[in-house]
Amino acid sequence: MASRLFFLVGVFLLSITMVSCGAKVHELEASVEAETKPPSEDRAPPAPAAPPAVHVLPPVDAKACPGLCEGRCRLHSRPNHCKRVCNTCCYRCKCVPPGTYGNREMCGKCYTDMTTHGGRPKCP
Repeated sequence: MASRLFFLVGVFLLSITMVSCGAKVHELEASVEAETKPPSEDRAPPAPAAPPAVHVLPPVDAKACPGLCEGRCRLHSRPNHCKRVCNTCCYRCKCVPPGTYGNREMCGKCYTDMTTHGGRPKCP
């Protein structure tokens, strides 16, 4: 009789252990599934980042080009060369970027895409 009781208690404990282990396995499977699951349809995927908006400057009069290029090239190591090239770009593209360096994208594709025979950017 004692051996039957001992056997039944052992089976009972074994079944409880298996049930609790099974629950843990299901919890682990659910957490792994949630991590690898693609975003649900009710949650929209993040929108791709929009490129920064570039403000294109209005066209300038050809008479204003020398004065604008003077300001643009005042700190250049070769100011006369810079002014000559800047005036050419200004007459063609009708624009001179603000500042003494950079900001080329503010004048649009004409200014940024103009290159020398060597393939380097022409406009300062």
